[in-house]
Amino acid sequence: MSSTDAAPGERARFFGFVIAAGLVALFFLMPLVWSLANSFKPAADALANPAALFSRAFSLENYRRLEGVGAGWTSYATNSVLLALGTVVITVLVSVPAGYGFSKFRFPGQTALFVAIMATMMIPFQSILTPLFLIMKLLRLQNSLFGLVLIYVTFQLPFSIFMMRNAFDAVPRALIEAARIDGASQWTILRRIMLPIALPGVATVAMFAFLNSWNEFLAALIFLSDQNKFTLPIMLVNVSSGIYGIIDWGALQAGITVSMAPCIALFLLLQRYYVRGLTAGAVK
Repeated sequence: MSSTDAAPGERARFFGFVIAAGLVALFFLMPLVWSLANSFKPAADALANPAALFSRAFSLENYRRLEGVGAGWTSYATNSVLLALGTVVITVLVSVPAGYGFSKFRFPGQTALFVAIMATMMIPFQSILTPLFLIMKLLRLQNSLFGLVLIYVTFQLPFSIFMMRNAFDAVPRALIEAARIDGASQWTILRRIMLPIALPGVATVAMFAFLNSWNEFLAALIFLSDQNKFTLPIMLVNVSSGIYGIIDWGALQAGITVSMAPCIALFLLLQRYYVRGLTAGAVK
């Protein structure tokens, strides 16, 4: 087959791939578009025909109705932001030096300790709810946002340490040796040399910590009893249950839009680091 015959076939395969990718993207984007469109419908239209994508009227009524749910969506959003940011900060501060230590240092029991940390990822959260609840009550951290942050960090750290160890493994040891010859301390090496190179790994860890804590529902429901400390996922459950089982579709879609907006914005902001962070250490 000549090159002139192969070129049309290559173009056809390329356009076929583009069309298939577009259909797949549309399939995943439609629920987001549907939620966004329904959130701006008048409440009556959203309740009468929730399956319809658009309405002839544009309204912010559904977002105003969210303020009447419990303490109001702004209070719940503030709690979710504080929880997510606290989880991100503590997770990064702990996992970065831990991953650096496992990657660049050798000490007795290193492998056993790393395996033990990774083994905690296999423990279902639901199986330790009772002892966790008793421990939090003993420490007087029950019904506390800070206590909930510590729980989120505990379950986020194994994956984060694994990610940071892989990220630091991809950094040549020769850079560290050169910095030591120049008289740099370990903290200076970590802060000035290793962190800028391993930034995609740090961004990936931060993004996973934010998304997991932002969307978490079960722990927030169990360990928080004060309505003023509830998070957005709990608010969405209250909206979806409704009065006498009647779902307020407009308010529910408005709540979903409020909940997903920070996640989408964060992913778009860090997407260039995301793939690089996940593949860090795969090829040395």
